[in-house]
Amino acid sequence: MARSGGGVRRSSTQTKERLITAAGEILREEGYTGASARAIATRAEANSALVFYHFGGVDQLLLAALDRSSTERMAMYRELAGQARNLEELVEVATRIYRTDLERGYLAEFSELVAAAVTEPELREEINRRSQPWIDFIAGEWERVLGGSPLGMLLPAREVAYAAIAFYLGVNLFSVLDEDRSRTEAVFDLAGTLAPRAKLLTLRLPGRGAKTKEDQ
Repeated sequence: MARSGGGVRRSSTQTKERLITAAGEILREEGYTGASARAIATRAEANSALVFYHFGGVDQLLLAALDRSSTERMAMYRELAGQARNLEELVEVATRIYRTDLERGYLAEFSELVAAAVTEPELREEINRRSQPWIDFIAGEWERVLGGSPLGMLLPAREVAYAAIAFYLGVNLFSVLDEDRSRTEAVFDLAGTLAPRAKLLTLRLPGRGAKTKEDQ
């Protein structure tokens, strides 16, 4: 008996979701070089031809996996960062984001695709486009909390965002030398120690409140 159109669509959607899940897992565990159509399809219990049928290629599937995790992370971290009211709390948020991304494999997932993009211009363009919302997010939170303060003027939001992304990617490479994470954790400990001592630099100057969404 032939399946109904709705049944076929549900089956197709489920297959695509399994492929996306498998792609993310393989990318985090085996890296970009290990993320072949065959490896992903085997993990998803699907035919490797479906990788090309549904996504057009392996890179497009890996980007779909990145998009899914990025959407999940953005929702989670917007809520978390929105609770920060000062520099100390921003540092705490940054530390939690780093630890969560490391433990869940998000850091490796993004870094593997960035590394691959070095030699693949088309992938580079896609990764660059997907990085922009995160730059905007970091810059927006910095401006919200510290905009109008001496520290906010000394360290402009966009430049802070660029530095944060650079650090984020560098941490993944540094993990080869920092296997127990102690040296990376020491950086966050130092930031946590310095944040309370910079309190005078975080006081907003008269008439220089943080920008609202309407002002931006």
